[in-house]
Amino acid sequence: MTDDIHIRTEGRAGRVTFTRPKALNALTHDMCLALDDALKAWADDDAVALVLIDAEGDKAFCAGGDVAAMYHAGKAGDQDAPRRFWREEYRMNARIAEYPKPIVCLMQGFVMGGGVGVSGHASHRVVCDTSRVAMPECGIGFVPDVGGTLLLARAPGRLGEYLGLTAARMGPGDAIHAGFADAYVPQDRWADLARALCDTGDVAQIAALAESAPASDMAAQQERIDALFAGTRIEDVLNAVAADDSDLAQDAAKAMTRNAPLSMALTLDMVRHMRAPDRTVRDALATEYRVAHRIIEHGDFLEGVRAALIDKDRNPRWRYAGGRVPDDAVTGMLAPLGADEWDFNGG
Repeated sequence: MTDDIHIRTEGRAGRVTFTRPKALNALTHDMCLALDDALKAWADDDAVALVLIDAEGDKAFCAGGDVAAMYHAGKAGDQDAPRRFWREEYRMNARIAEYPKPIVCLMQGFVMGGGVGVSGHASHRVVCDTSRVAMPECGIGFVPDVGGTLLLARAPGRLGEYLGLTAARMGPGDAIHAGFADAYVPQDRWADLARALCDTGDVAQIAALAESAPASDMAAQQERIDALFAGTRIEDVLNAVAADDSDLAQDAAKAMTRNAPLSMALTLDMVRHMRAPDRTVRDALATEYRVAHRIIEHGDFLEGVRAALIDKDRNPRWRYAGGRVPDDAVTGMLAPLGADEWDFNGG
């Protein structure tokens, strides 16, 4: 057990609270393992009708994974520790997506990366006015993971490409429109909601307290987003946003110039691949793990984390900066891993 997560039962609910507010509740390896163990224990416990996941602090439900720890391991030549973290985190993500009982997440503040891996696959996802949901991995030389490529692929139109390539932050209405959340409940009603869920074990309590969400700016811009992000290659998308003088396009262009070109090319390919109707969360996680397995040695992850979180110079030196990303760079990162492939039961 770890002090960074509080796991207990209250009434009819299994309760999980992230308790790292000073670190924006970023997920550590131990937190992932503890959450996964709790889910396994409660799956067959008749006394637990639902699982309720929330977090301490006002700033974040969970702003991502502990990438600084992975950076330091990678710099020390230890690739196995980050790979083990990703394998086991992804197993927890899949368990949430496939869980036999309702899982309710209360998503205040920043919900990014690993936080999306917990909340995005839950059956009942509740946002409030402060919720800001995003997948910002391309900015640190990685790709949307934790099953995020499947969530992006299922977003309306080309919104998934837009979100994955720009790290645009979704407010509560946007998150519901994009399929990353289900209900809007003002945060000052969350204590009442948690009490009702624990007392009754009935997720109908959410609808009883839910209100109409704020309007979605992204829904209003859907037609323009679809046109700008329809390109087959990342270069096509970059050219489209550069040629459009709208505020949305210019903001997107600025965001994309800060990102790793290889990460964006991979993200575009992965989101398109996951859009096939037969794709599952396990398909997404297995594909994402191929990138994760290779990213320290063959990608921009270490450089991206260095520039953003370690040295904080905001001046990453990306592979393929200012140039075209070769097709074989993308296919090489996504190629099968043979004996190292991720799978739910042990890979």
